[in-house]
Amino acid sequence: MKIIINNCVNIILLIAMLASFQSSGQGIEKVVKSDSEWKSILTPEQYYVTRENGTELAFSGEYDHFYKEGSYICINCGNLLFDSESKFDSGSGWPSYFEPAKEQSVDIIEDRLFGMVGKEIVCAKCNAHLGHVFEDGPKPAGLRYCVNSVALSFTRLNKKK
Repeated sequence: MKIIINNCVNIILLIAMLASFQSSGQGIEKVVKSDSEWKSILTPEQYYVTRENGTELAFSGEYDHFYKEGSYICINCGNLLFDSESKFDSGSGWPSYFEPAKEQSVDIIEDRLFGMVGKEIVCAKCNAHLGHVFEDGPKPAGLRYCVNSVALSFTRLNKKK
């Protein structure tokens, strides 16, 4: 009887742990590759920006002034990151969005480069560096997700007629 009760308690604890794990947004299946694997599938610029936390030059990215309907996905792993409905022209020189496609699409990490505190955006699935989020975006949230074009790929929406 004692063994059965202990097993039941362990199962309940396991279920509670899994529920909190998934509800916290951490239930997404992670993509993990070695540096050599990433280098074999990414261009040198994509690797520099997404794996070494680099930044492309302002106004140089493919998606800065790009406004077709569709979705923006991570160039590293294909994770859905942003939708065209949330894209806006911030004038910053990088594609900007006021929200991710899904809450669990991206993670925000405190960034302390150059003595300043910022908020780095990374892909929730593969931890690719995407850009930074700022608190000067449009209402209601007031956020601007400023993303490197080279970290993205675009998928067009197929409209039914």
